[in-house]
Amino acid sequence: MARNAEKAMTTLARWRAAQVQEAGGQRERRPYLASECNSLQQAEKWRLQIVREIAKKVAQIQNAGLGEFRIRDLNDEINKLMREKRHWEVQIKSLGGPDHARVGPRMLDQDGKEVPGNRGYKYFGAAKDLPGVRELFEQEPPAAPRRTRADLMRDVDADYYGYRDDEDGLLLPLEREAEIDAIARAVDEWKRNKDETRDQDIPEEENIYPEDPEDKRIIDEDEDGKPAVTSHVAVPSQKDVEEALLKRKKQELLERYGCLDVKMEGS
Repeated sequence: MARNAEKAMTTLARWRAAQVQEAGGQRERRPYLASECNSLQQAEKWRLQIVREIAKKVAQIQNAGLGEFRIRDLNDEINKLMREKRHWEVQIKSLGGPDHARVGPRMLDQDGKEVPGNRGYKYFGAAKDLPGVRELFEQEPPAAPRRTRADLMRDVDADYYGYRDDEDGLLLPLEREAEIDAIARAVDEWKRNKDETRDQDIPEEENIYPEDPEDKRIIDEDEDGKPAVTSHVAVPSQKDVEEALLKRKKQELLERYGCLDVKMEGS
């Protein structure tokens, strides 16, 4: 008690008490709830007081030598004051004052960037270098979006199945050359096999399509002397087709009326 009495009697304490009395009594305390204040002038006054307290604590938290626990306490106090400031801004707006949340300056760090946070909680000054906090500011690369089946099918077209490989004009000449080489190799192999069988006196295979020398449709050469296509099968003429149809019609009539005659004789 004696120690407190000595503090109260100091020159500074007496000077501060005199200042309070000149101001009109004891120092007025800020309301706990912003909704209790119905005066726009008083609301602006308390908001300005909170802004000054925030600026003071933000300046203090820049000192990394305060220790981890003190820095965390200061950061919590700053966030608490910022929430209280938002409450006063809402009350000021409801009383017809300006919207400080919209027109007010943004909270920036020493690099000029807006102060980031996690779910509304922000870190200031040396608090960003605390253990466990530094990892929050390291932005990880976003994961690649997973493609759905519809996205994959959107890229499937005729080119995917190779339907347009011939349109570039490169494949057809190559296929033509490969076909000519394959035919030449097959003909050479056939001639070589034929020569080997001739040297071994092996009888030739029987021709199952004997040529009819009396068939005038089998022509070795045409009028221009060019080789013509040889037909090994007799192709019926139009007259032969008509005779076959007439013979078939007669046979059907005989079968039909022959059965009727048999029935009439039996009755």
